[in-house]
Amino acid sequence: MITENPQYKHRISPAAQFITFCAVAFGLILAGNFIALGIIYLMHGMDTVQLVMALDLSTPAAVQSLWILQIVGTTLPILFTPIIFGKFIMHETHAYLRTDTRIFPIALVMIFFIMAASTPIMEVLIALNQKMQLPDFLKGLENWMRNSENMAQKATAVLLKMDTWVDLVKVLLLVALVTAVAEEFMFRGCLQTILLRWTSSTHLAIWITAALFSAFHMEFFGFLPRLMLGVFFGYFTAWTGSVWPAVWAHFLNNGTAVLTTYLYNHKIIKLNLNDQNTFSYGSYIFSVIITVILFWAYRKTAYEKKHLPIVNGKKLG
Repeated sequence: MITENPQYKHRISPAAQFITFCAVAFGLILAGNFIALGIIYLMHGMDTVQLVMALDLSTPAAVQSLWILQIVGTTLPILFTPIIFGKFIMHETHAYLRTDTRIFPIALVMIFFIMAASTPIMEVLIALNQKMQLPDFLKGLENWMRNSENMAQKATAVLLKMDTWVDLVKVLLLVALVTAVAEEFMFRGCLQTILLRWTSSTHLAIWITAALFSAFHMEFFGFLPRLMLGVFFGYFTAWTGSVWPAVWAHFLNNGTAVLTTYLYNHKIIKLNLNDQNTFSYGSYIFSVIITVILFWAYRKTAYEKKHLPIVNGKKLG
């Protein structure tokens, strides 16, 4: 398990840590967006800035600018937030990033099968979420949520437009891998650690972090499946003490979406990720059973590995 530095453990209360963390994240994202828009202005002028702000991506310059806004305005701030907080504010980098690299390979294999086996579960959650309707007096809020969802999906569709295999590799690296590392450092590494210290409950910390993770994406009609993914990632981290299993699971999820989109758009496969009801009722039941069994096996294996001997002053696990 990761050890904590007692010199800093109680210097800042968990509530203050949470507020500080949110302030750092907000500040970096705000600064990142200003910098990104400045870069776009210098490269393409104000007209392109206005196009990107309106999500009018009808020109090559606007598409290129969207990538700049995504990387500089979102991905890098998300990556830097937990690093700055853990290293320079709390002075417990490993405790807050959970970057222990001693991961047993069988865990990664189990995670692969968990992600595959849980696909029908995610489909059910997607279907339930898409049917969500708010009361009449909240129609204004529902319209805003749907508009936010449509804008996010429009931007995602542009980012996932891949004409060649070079585009595929680029998107796999930037959208699948780098995003997985950045978001897992931020949520399962840093935020989940803060909430664990605040609530003293592993389960509460995991579920609250997952809810915040899902809400952060501003795709409210995809809230439930993303919430469940966050729960999966949270337990992968909690049971091993390392963020890397969650990064692996996150990469598998994103990478599968990227690869399937590429293959479908190039008519190599007929599976469309937007299709629903692709599984039978028996498949849903089987999915739940297999996923639960695999989670139990993963937890059991992770706990057994925590009894490894101490190496270089650190207990493995």
